[in-house]
Amino acid sequence: MKGLVLFTAAATVLAVAPASGASAAPAAESAGAAKITWGQCESPGLQRRGAECGLLDVPLDYAKPNGKKIQIAVSRIKAKVAAKDYQGIMLVNPGGPGGSGLTLSVLGEYVPNGAGEAYDWIGFDPRGVGSSVPSLSCDNDYFNGPRPEYIPWNQSIEQTWLTRSKNYAKACGKAGGALLDHMTTVDSVNDMESIRKSLGASQINFYGFSYGTYLGQVYGTLHPSRVRRMVLDGNVDVRKVWYQANLDQDVNFERNEKIWFGWLAKYDSVYHLGTTAQQVELRWYAEQNKLRSAPAGGVVGPDEFADIFLYAGYYQSTWLELAEAFAGWANDKNTDLIVAAYENYVGPGDDNGFAVYNAVQCTDTQWPQSWSTWERDNWRTFLKAPFMTWDNAWYNAPCLFWPGKVSKPVKVDGSKVQSVLFVGTTLDAATPFEGSLEARRRFPHGALLAEVGQTTHANSLNGNECVDNAIADYLATGKLPKRKAGDKPDATCDALPQPDPTAASLQAKSLRADSSVTVREPLYPVHH
Repeated sequence: MKGLVLFTAAATVLAVAPASGASAAPAAESAGAAKITWGQCESPGLQRRGAECGLLDVPLDYAKPNGKKIQIAVSRIKAKVAAKDYQGIMLVNPGGPGGSGLTLSVLGEYVPNGAGEAYDWIGFDPRGVGSSVPSLSCDNDYFNGPRPEYIPWNQSIEQTWLTRSKNYAKACGKAGGALLDHMTTVDSVNDMESIRKSLGASQINFYGFSYGTYLGQVYGTLHPSRVRRMVLDGNVDVRKVWYQANLDQDVNFERNEKIWFGWLAKYDSVYHLGTTAQQVELRWYAEQNKLRSAPAGGVVGPDEFADIFLYAGYYQSTWLELAEAFAGWANDKNTDLIVAAYENYVGPGDDNGFAVYNAVQCTDTQWPQSWSTWERDNWRTFLKAPFMTWDNAWYNAPCLFWPGKVSKPVKVDGSKVQSVLFVGTTLDAATPFEGSLEARRRFPHGALLAEVGQTTHANSLNGNECVDNAIADYLATGKLPKRKAGDKPDATCDALPQPDPTAASLQAKSLRADSSVTVREPLYPVHH
């Protein structure tokens, strides 16, 4: 999804540690399991932390385990505790699909109270992503601005985007070849199993954001005895994979953008964009309209303008910077600010994340094959959610033409998983909160922690002590919030106050504040 977006070989029989207890140190590697040859990481941030990196050979097609191999890039930051306190391996995924997770082995240091130090943190680039081999790229010029108008006001615009989408899918067929038939979520779950076996672990712990929560839910369905603990933050609604999930996103982003417009109006003395949310919103659309005839800096047209400010619906941490860019452009026609925002948040070049996003979502399940269905559903959604609807539709439109073999989604059943902590913000737009409630329904031994009133997507380990300490307690002890009766969260935390541009404040230590770590998803995280 533009916003999730939004990351099985036969199991070797090994002793399974109790879900509530500490795992033993890694056993000898499973017989026949491929090994990772560890060496120095290329990332300076990983080097500073003493991480190890390597490549793991895995089957391209798990139905042919002795056939062609591809390689998964893996990183490891080892536990910093005595053997008796060791809690096992912790795989991490940032979402997407298509997000690079190689540097996310640093995640352990963001868990409060040293609770992350008892784990080996394992980052990896899913198949086709980043440093994994091959890395899928189809057309690095696809996002260069200014692009054609998103909203298909006439048949010419519609046909232009359908042609672009068809050509992109064709380019991916040429670039990806046989890989495109093996890019589903189940393929990545199989790769997670291969990582577990290569490390000689009887179970995994897993921390997944956004689309990573879908990986966790599918892994728990297919390999429940291999799950020790899981933290799943910003949960995908498995009933809506993936077409309906994108339409739901459109409506929720509309709400969040209006919340941001209201925040801008509250600080009209700073930004001078209007004193009501409606005034600010009208100003935003007026400025976007001007870009149709004269793109800012020759690159920021109405599409790029929408892409930039979509991030206000994702992360409150962007509000101050995006407010300055909006005000600078609207009030002073500051081209430098708006072009810098485009380069920072959207950026031309490197379509790897977009290519993998499509490769996974287009083959996880069958999308509607008739354009008339898309056209009807997106115009209906546009009437109530104009900000993102057509933007999101064209982001997914290559699925109409995708050459990879289509699979069927796994029926998610978490009844045999003994321990999982779901986390969700109640105003998440990329993965609406209903997805976290549905995940809780399907995993009866799990518990749901809600951050109430927060719009930021997948917001754990990002400075809210109530949320972060609850996660630390779970990772340290395995204890979950007591499950409550009914269809509701089991524990809640209040959202932190919205940013205040009139007050100087210290930046809390958070994952998103660390420039050495790649955490931003591809353009539209339906899955962080």
